[in-house]
Amino acid sequence: MGFSVNTNIGASAALQSLNATSKALNTTQNRINTGLNVASTKDDSASYTVAQSLRSDVSGLKAVGASLSRAKSVTDVAIAGAEQISDILGQLKAKATQASDAGIDAPTLAALNKDFVALRDQITTVVKASSFNGTNLLKTDTTAAGKVTAIQSLGGEVTVAGPPVATTYTPDTLTVNNVDLDLGSASGSFALLTGTTDISTTANATAAVGIIKDAQTMLGAKLSDLGAASRQIDAQSTFTSKLSDVVEAGIGNLVDADLAKESARLQALQVKQQLGVQALSIANQAPQTITSLFR
Repeated sequence: MGFSVNTNIGASAALQSLNATSKALNTTQNRINTGLNVASTKDDSASYTVAQSLRSDVSGLKAVGASLSRAKSVTDVAIAGAEQISDILGQLKAKATQASDAGIDAPTLAALNKDFVALRDQITTVVKASSFNGTNLLKTDTTAAGKVTAIQSLGGEVTVAGPPVATTYTPDTLTVNNVDLDLGSASGSFALLTGTTDISTTANATAAVGIIKDAQTMLGAKLSDLGAASRQIDAQSTFTSKLSDVVEAGIGNLVDADLAKESARLQALQVKQQLGVQALSIANQAPQTITSLFR
């Protein structure tokens, strides 16, 4: 091609190359600034959409963890109360057994009965105090169904009907039922151990021993239920935490930038940009050589 001052092919090519380098440099700098290889749907629509969905799952898993933690706290408070009541029943049994001795004198029997009544009434106090965030698994609750329910996972039943599309989501749940340790409650575990049970006489003491043994048996079963529920919540919480970590790692695999590679690429592009500027400068000077032909 001949010399021309109207068309500078070399400068045009150098400018296009410099623009491409500048664009690549901007992309690399953005990846370094954000730490993301896919920061927008403009970068990679498929990966961005999947990552957004997974981020939503992570948020949901955090909500599941919070719900399980609440249920765990309610259950642990109930366990602490039930274990305290178990200790009290042991003391009550000891007092009743001692008072059932036919040879015991009246003053000693009266003293034992005072201790017995005080311990008996303490059961009600423990039951009432075993509450967390307004939920008490040891006390009969007719208003809130006497149980604590936690979201167990993000899975659940989804019903879709349409058009238009209507979705109903019912999450999987984990429920710990009320064990009802109200003293003297008609349907409770301590139905026979009422607020009037005493050991004021040898006969009463003998009857109280049997009542307390039954109460201990029933309480053992309730403690087993609460312990199993607590272990189940612990296991689900551990799984939820691990699952959240795995999902976050998956998001990273999809969208995170390799900063070591981006750093090396940045250095190369900066050098390439400098060379592009020099090449464009040289190309722009080419038409000036034409003037030498007219000297």
